[in-house]
Amino acid sequence: MTLLRPEWLLALPLLLALGWHLSRRAGSLGDWERASDPALLRAMAALGQVEGQGRGTGWLAALMAAGFVVLALSGPAVQRRDTVSFRNLDAAIFVLDSSDSATESPLWPQAVALGRHGITALGTRPGALVVYAGDAYVATDMTGDHRQLGQTLSLIDGDTVPDRGSRPERGLETALRLLDEGNVLYGDVVLIGDGGGIGPNALAVAQEIARRGARLSVVPMGGDLSGLVAGGQVFDPGNSGAFARFLSDEGRSQLIAQDYPLLFWRDLGPWMLALSLLPLLWLFRRTGA
Repeated sequence: MTLLRPEWLLALPLLLALGWHLSRRAGSLGDWERASDPALLRAMAALGQVEGQGRGTGWLAALMAAGFVVLALSGPAVQRRDTVSFRNLDAAIFVLDSSDSATESPLWPQAVALGRHGITALGTRPGALVVYAGDAYVATDMTGDHRQLGQTLSLIDGDTVPDRGSRPERGLETALRLLDEGNVLYGDVVLIGDGGGIGPNALAVAQEIARRGARLSVVPMGGDLSGLVAGGQVFDPGNSGAFARFLSDEGRSQLIAQDYPLLFWRDLGPWMLALSLLPLLWLFRRTGA
């Protein structure tokens, strides 16, 4: 057992101090004895309208309830080691050409829309975004937050990558590194570009991605990218529906149990809050007919 929020225990000394103060005044009526006429107080006590000496114990019940509340807020918890966790072994990495020739292409808006449509179809699969021009950068690391991933993709323009040029092999190398770092067994790599810079280096990286078990698909904005395809398909920028179906229906989503246990804590605080109600019942007792 442990305490999730132990700082709340600092309130216990304050409750103890308050209890000590109230215990010293428990046998009196407080300031009423100084403000009221003694004969009037005796008459009211005889009629049962005020509690007499030694009967003011409601403060004790209230303090006990407050003590239970403080203990509940401190978060007593027990370990749960029987929880099985899973991770997705399939991911999709979008490699986007942000060179001047690509972002100025009339097909650029369609390509971005296709990418965002594909992201919404990932389901449980994590995704990542790599942008390249004269060099490549990770715009969004592997994440399950598809909304944030799509928003980042829509913000890419010709000024995103400061390096001028078009080197798709750098983008594919970065995607391959993300697959390795994420321990992804399968995966899809989708290159969206205008065909600039395609050469032996890009073809070599494409073959390495295929040997690793991932599928490489392309979305050309002009130019010929078909030589890079490995296990994937060539998608027209205007056919976002087919692209989304490919990523969702044909995704090789594989969920396996983690090979290490995750430690979960079950917070018992809410149950202790229920216990705090028991002392309060003392305040509702009937003291007379």
